[in-house]
Amino acid sequence: MDFTQEGGELFVPDGSAEAEALARTTYMGIGAHQDDLEIMAYDGILRCFGQPEQWFCGLTVTNGSGSPRDALYADYSDDEMQVVRRQEQKKAAYMGEYCAQVLLDFTSKQVKETDKQAVREDLKAIITAARPQVIYTHNFADKHDTHVAVALRVLEVLRELPPEARPDKLYGCEVWRDLDWMTDDDKVAFDVAGHENLEMAMLGIFDSQDCGGKRYDLATMGRRVANATYYATHDVDVTQSMIFAMDLTPLIEDDTLDVDPFVAEHISRFAADVSDRIGRMT
Repeated sequence: MDFTQEGGELFVPDGSAEAEALARTTYMGIGAHQDDLEIMAYDGILRCFGQPEQWFCGLTVTNGSGSPRDALYADYSDDEMQVVRRQEQKKAAYMGEYCAQVLLDFTSKQVKETDKQAVREDLKAIITAARPQVIYTHNFADKHDTHVAVALRVLEVLRELPPEARPDKLYGCEVWRDLDWMTDDDKVAFDVAGHENLEMAMLGIFDSQDCGGKRYDLATMGRRVANATYYATHDVDVTQSMIFAMDLTPLIEDDTLDVDPFVAEHISRFAADVSDRIGRMT
């Protein structure tokens, strides 16, 4: 693959040819930063792990510069951190048995402001070659600007493709804001219990982040357990680990839908649910 950025790379953990590796893709995660995939798209990773007919392809859009750092990494420059984070993402891809891991190497500024078309070109090339059935990306209610920008670039690209080349499902997942606030009818709940050893290992491989000042590994596993426990008020737990997602599929089935009102409707339904309960109990 040829990418618009000099540092763009397609890593194939099992050494297969690039075209062959991409063609195996059934599930794809598209995240802004190294470790986003393992946090938000773990459902797809788990569905494909050890399954010869199901393959997960990871795609990381930015280069990882500018991340907070501490301890061993406190004095690392941005260039040094980029090298470390790239290596960590490749380790995760190998550990999770991804068919491929794409590293596009854009800066956050490029994704948000200056090189949107270049980002779209690279995304379109990979999605067209891989033809995933399911794509996981960030949700539009996320509070990280780069995450929302990546989700918008993904949607823009998918809407440029003919309907038959689009995935069957598009999900917006949790990272920098969970989706517990959505009504139960709106939530997509992924059961990600089992293989806890794999879950811990994949989140823990990002040492520059976990040791560097943010315990993403513990926070992510805690969120998944909390989601499972607090999912239903009057039922026993059906699983011990759960990820919530917003179903963004309607946005690629109907190109006339605007993102802002689409998300606002989810918020309105939540607000109505809260008001209704207060009213009934008053």
